Amino acid sequence: MNILVYPHKILKQKARPVENIDGKLQKLIDQMLDTMYLAKGIGLAANQVGVLKQLFVMDITPSGETPEPVTVINPRIIDSYGEEVQDEGCLSVPSYSASIRRPAGVMLEGYDRDGKPIRMEAEGLMARCIQHELDHLYGICFVDRLSSLKKAIFRRKWAKIRQQNG
Repeated sequence: MNILVYPHKILKQKARPVENIDGKLQKLIDQMLDTMYLAKGIGLAANQVGVLKQLFVMDITPSGETPEPVTVINPRIIDSYGEEVQDEGCLSVPSYSASIRRPAGVMLEGYDRDGKPIRMEAEGLMARCIQHELDHLYGICFVDRLSSLKKAIFRRKWAKIRQQNG
């Protein structure tokens, strides 16, 4: 699958809830995981591959260890706590990263790839990944969270990066 690059219009759109967890959705999940692993990412939201469904996949397992993919369908954060600032990158904004302030921990609800309800508490990298991917499902890219000054700097850098990458 092709990963859409910022500022593609689909990346600005809100995804719709998944209504049917069927074979077609399972195939999409598998393709998204393959795409994420090939791109060496740790998370991928459906709209990053042009599908406006509330679904993301992630795997924060360190390289060289057995993969532990997580699929979350119709996710929603029901609680958050703390605060931290960490560097983030994005498969839709290649070759760029920036410090982003987010809650340090979250409580997430949704459904797994088999349609079973899930609830998970996450901190650290997993919490950051969940929030980053959930933002995508609401049409928000991490660069949208930058201050006005940092957005202006990003726009200049991004223009150069895009020019260099053709």
